[in-house]
Amino acid sequence: MNFDMLGNKTVDFKGVRTVNVKSTGHEKTRFTVVLGCIADGTKLKPMVIFKRKTKPKITFPPGVLVHFHEKGWMDENGVKLWIENIWNRRPGGMRKERSLLVWDMFRSHITANSKTRLARNNTDIAVIPGGLTSVLQPLDVSLNKPFKDNARAQWNEWMMNGEKSFTKNGAMRGASLDVLCEFVIKAWDNVNVENKI
Repeated sequence: MNFDMLGNKTVDFKGVRTVNVKSTGHEKTRFTVVLGCIADGTKLKPMVIFKRKTKPKITFPPGVLVHFHEKGWMDENGVKLWIENIWNRRPGGMRKERSLLVWDMFRSHITANSKTRLARNNTDIAVIPGGLTSVLQPLDVSLNKPFKDNARAQWNEWMMNGEKSFTKNGAMRGASLDVLCEFVIKAWDNVNVENKI
């Protein structure tokens, strides 16, 4: 996801050659969001990964697991945190009920350590081969798109009415990390999983 979630459509007068779109200048600054749900429609807590080496001194909302990585993406340590703090705490996870986790062929998903952690919790895995996610994992399409649309709506609302801060030169700063987490929580809450599974 991008810090600035610009849409790909605008409205202006016919014949106008340039349409200016207001942003904070962070269209290319990215962060990672990890989403999951179980077969009965229960949505798992989202995980957000920011590109940082250290945790900032701010309070994050409780509805999201926040992780920091120097490149801003999921690695084996991030998978470990996700398994321990989200997957193992899902309904039935503490009782180690036998389950199947379907995910893609991302390198950190298929390491021996990841497989061992899941096996300890009585979880089998099904790995979707590379390039076939959109075919074999329809939730990737049917949940991610509404989630991103909802997140964009949250960002648009913040751009119009949210509290902002500015640099000494008057440039608008991007949404703070805790505000981005609020976008993620609200966007995920607004996705109707039951009709998608």
